[in-house]
Amino acid sequence: MHPAPSVIIFTTLSGLGFGLLFWLGIGLPAVTGWVAFIFFVLAYLLAVGGLLASTFHLGHPERAIKAFTQWRSSWLSREAWCAVAALIFMGLYGTGLVFLQIRWPALGILGAIASLAAVFTTSMIYTQLKTVPRWNMPLTPIKFMALSVAGGALMAGQVNWALGLLLMAGAVQVIVWIQGDQALARSGTNLASATQLGTIGEVRAFEPPHTGTNYLLKEMVHVVGRKHSQQLRMIAILLMSVVPVILLLLPFSHVLAGLAVVCHIAGVLTARWLFFAEAEHVVGLYYGKRQA
Repeated sequence: MHPAPSVIIFTTLSGLGFGLLFWLGIGLPAVTGWVAFIFFVLAYLLAVGGLLASTFHLGHPERAIKAFTQWRSSWLSREAWCAVAALIFMGLYGTGLVFLQIRWPALGILGAIASLAAVFTTSMIYTQLKTVPRWNMPLTPIKFMALSVAGGALMAGQVNWALGLLLMAGAVQVIVWIQGDQALARSGTNLASATQLGTIGEVRAFEPPHTGTNYLLKEMVHVVGRKHSQQLRMIAILLMSVVPVILLLLPFSHVLAGLAVVCHIAGVLTARWLFFAEAEHVVGLYYGKRQA
């Protein structure tokens, strides 16, 4: 699929923001006053900034409020409710920490759960799509959650947790790539099944559906060269997991910690670009752009 910058920024920043809110919600780090204020501001800038970025991919951003009405059937609507719940619970929890020097554990736990739920519902928007076999597998929400919690631990300064979680998130990402490369073929979808003409013989395209481009080709069909893809995968895994772990293992300094965060974000952005760019929507079969 075509990698829209707004969606890449949304899924990356909101995942980090809600991941940091999760750690703050369970009391790690155990901060109050102005230090807590800085952590909460950073978390909210990432979470809310990511959510706002997502509206730029909508044809009518002013209608985004209508998403809240479809919670029974839409993962997008559930994401909106979970995000609002997380921001409210964590806002109240943060108010106690920053201004009153009081910790309300129940609010923190509720906020932490809602933060993880927001990331999970975001991942399910993509996981539910059977037309994109690379996304339609249980590993997709696991990957989103792993990156969110690992990135949150890194930004929360939880070094011991971050070391293990970053390696785990990197391993999950590699497995997702391996499984995803086989997903389209494993789905059994081809031109015959897509057109429902397989029962009368071999199906092949006589000529292109039309001579020009269209919305489906612009949005749903994006082909990445294998060599280019492999290079970007290596860059992504090095930046999101390997380099931050190495930096965390060195004698601590704020400069190295900041560099680890920057590298991780750059790696997640690269992986998220690939997440969209490598997604083989089955409509590509109809246009002769995919081979199952």
